[in-house]
Amino acid sequence: MGRPVLWVGVALLALVSVGCSNNASNSSGSAAYDAATPQVAQQKAPQDTPGKENAPAPAAVQPVQQQERQLVRTATVDLVSSNVFKAIGEVKDRAQRAGGFAGQENSTEERGSVTVRVPSAELDRIVGDLGGVGKVTRSEVRSEDVTDQLVDVEARIATQKASVERLRVLFERAGTTAEIAQVESELTKRQSELESMQRRSESLKGKVALATLTVQISTVPIAPPAPEETGFFSAFLSGWHAVVTIFKAITVGVGALLPFVLVLGVPAAAVIYVLRRRRRVTRTNEAA
Repeated sequence: MGRPVLWVGVALLALVSVGCSNNASNSSGSAAYDAATPQVAQQKAPQDTPGKENAPAPAAVQPVQQQERQLVRTATVDLVSSNVFKAIGEVKDRAQRAGGFAGQENSTEERGSVTVRVPSAELDRIVGDLGGVGKVTRSEVRSEDVTDQLVDVEARIATQKASVERLRVLFERAGTTAEIAQVESELTKRQSELESMQRRSESLKGKVALATLTVQISTVPIAPPAPEETGFFSAFLSGWHAVVTIFKAITVGVGALLPFVLVLGVPAAAVIYVLRRRRRVTRTNEAA
């Protein structure tokens, strides 16, 4: 019994000595760290500079600036004026002075409309100034965001340009007639696609740069568009109108075909009747 107890006591003493050594090393390490920390902090601390005691703190990192949105803007304005032609002329003059131009125009003494293209930045001002041309009864401005479309088209254009350049290099290196024909055909196809994308990009940029303004002018107030009705009754009316429209179309078709039936059908029927009558007479004579 004495020797096992001795071994247990030796093991306990070894564990105690190891724990004490670890505590000593930790305490010495922490002491060394505590002693070194003020020096490191002192080295990293910014030194005071004369004249900068009231210097502001460093600004926070600015967020990434959002990409400028590309908007296609359109506007519709209804005006009431005693002189339709004069009002249309004033609208066109205002558009030209703003750097735009007049497009489609349709007018009578009582009612007219004109479509002009003006710089997008001037659209709001021009719409607001139309009160000097006539009485504004309705004004509507719409915007369509085409930023994603432009970004996609520009990316496709860059990729297509690189593809065209690679094909041109292959075309210059082609040695046989078959290789030249194959590369040339593919190059023509890629070039056509590239030009189509470029036209698409130019069209979008043109719509973004110039807004479309449609002005409707009349001598009496123009009735606003009726709101769309939904429900069983409106659906029934829509179906009934469709049936009436189809019936009218069938009636018009029959009326258009009736002259041909009278001109061609009556003589044809007479010829058929005469032939059948002769055939009957022939059969009767043969039987007799």
